Amino acid sequence: MREIIVNASKSYKVLVDRGLIDRAGEFVGEATEAKRFAVIADDNVHPIYGERLKKSLESSGFEAVSFVFPHGEASKCQATLGDIYGFLAENHFTRSDCIIALGGGVTGDMAGYAAATYLRGMDVIQIPTSLLSQVDSSVGGKTAIDIPQGKNLVGAFWQPSLVLCDISALQSIPRDFLIDGMGEVVKYGMIKSKEFFDILCSHNIDNIMDIMEDVVFRSVSIKRDVVNADEFDRGERMKLNFGHTLGHSIEQYYNYTGISHGRAVAAGMELITAIAARHGMCDESLCTALHDCLDNYKLTGSKIPAAGELVNACLNDKKRFGGNISVIICSEAGKSEAVKMSVDKFKEFIGG
Repeated sequence: MREIIVNASKSYKVLVDRGLIDRAGEFVGEATEAKRFAVIADDNVHPIYGERLKKSLESSGFEAVSFVFPHGEASKCQATLGDIYGFLAENHFTRSDCIIALGGGVTGDMAGYAAATYLRGMDVIQIPTSLLSQVDSSVGGKTAIDIPQGKNLVGAFWQPSLVLCDISALQSIPRDFLIDGMGEVVKYGMIKSKEFFDILCSHNIDNIMDIMEDVVFRSVSIKRDVVNADEFDRGERMKLNFGHTLGHSIEQYYNYTGISHGRAVAAGMELITAIAARHGMCDESLCTALHDCLDNYKLTGSKIPAAGELVNACLNDKKRFGGNISVIICSEAGKSEAVKMSVDKFKEFIGG
């Protein structure tokens, strides 16, 4: 088992291994004083892992009840959040109890936000079951829901007490979910590690599971370093949003149903890198290398609108401060920076 320690406003462990869901009861007692747990999962994940997790918790002397909601990004909204609050109140949960987010990024974001806000804050444990959530959304404390005007616009920073990345869970997810997660994985290589990027370039979607434990460990380690340096997303952590300003806008363009998050981020990375090359901020060879790497994981070829059509959505991006917006640019693989520009300059930059 591999262990990563995140030292943010709250220190916690991220454990990476196989079989962690069935062993969860062994670890939660070290991370929280809670004896009662609200397991929040969607209707795809709960039938597979819900009872297994509950059995592990109960065998270790804990009590657990489950809240199950319809799967999909459309559920990450105020209505579902309200249902979670109602469930917690009806089951008499207190601040000394704990929420467990069991599932992908939608579950982790929404359950984390519920934990941050119910009774002004209770512990949350993240048990991500998708690749995207294991390498990205479960670590770092960002929690949120979507509103019609944009993705993740309502949220809070709320660090988990523990993250359990069960690699075994990735063997049962649909191939499309594995592909989706690789969009975020490639991002880590692009922004921080040429060595990791080169490893990813030498593999593909058919053999990446052979090294998946290392992939998750490297990705989370990179995110840990960034979060430790900038927990609240004012500087270094903004680099984690490479491809996301345009990616989130693409998701919004399709009403969060026409393209998955990982594919949108992949498209956003390609689009912003091509724009950067056009402005002389990186070499055309980087565009080729990025495209080839993404192509290894079936992340190219998505139908996306022209950059100019995405401008208005981009202006609601969380990386905008006042009249400026920060754009994450990679000058080469493993090297990135946040470039601040005015709204007018940004429109000109992306061709809007």
